[in-house]
Amino acid sequence: MAHVMRCKVGDALTLFDGRGGVREARITAVARGGVDIQVGPLRLESRESPLSVVLVQALSSGDRMDYTVQKSVELGVQEIHPVISARSVVRLSGARAERRVQHWQSVAISACEQCGRNVVPPVMPLLTLSQWLATSQTPALKLILAPEADLRLAALPRPVGPVWLLAGPEGGFTPEELADAEVAGFRSLSLGPRILRTETAAVAGLAALQTLWGDF
Repeated sequence: MAHVMRCKVGDALTLFDGRGGVREARITAVARGGVDIQVGPLRLESRESPLSVVLVQALSSGDRMDYTVQKSVELGVQEIHPVISARSVVRLSGARAERRVQHWQSVAISACEQCGRNVVPPVMPLLTLSQWLATSQTPALKLILAPEADLRLAALPRPVGPVWLLAGPEGGFTPEELADAEVAGFRSLSLGPRILRTETAAVAGLAALQTLWGDF
């Protein structure tokens, strides 16, 4: 705050606890080792979408995964589940996987700061797609993005519960993965005649869901 944002004594701040609580604050002192603030009363302030969406995103390479996490938080997703699929270019395991999940959680926090959202969506531990599908028994409208599918969002009725959106990596899902997802209750969904990049597909899907059934 002091060295990057150049905050000064008297500057006003808005603090959030990541669980829906907000406090107004004001800087009272700036020193080399820290910043003192005077904190106001707690108030509860909801900026969450009425539509509960869980994004299950197959790993993508480079900055694409960061982009997907950032934009999905801005678009109101409630949870992010990263998974490793057959065509994922990136392969992570052990301590390296844990560090990446921590990094994506930091991206989610920063996205909340930027967009004014005061509930931080959790980024869940990294699993393989098959491991994740074995745990996906919660009742929900389950959709997997597949360019060749016939089903479009406009043909679906408004869901009465949560929506799970499963998005693939750069090369898409294999036929075997699509079949496994179908067994787990997922319906293949197309976002139109154009094939979208992995970092575009999830964002476009979330925006469409919020437009149809959320708070856009």
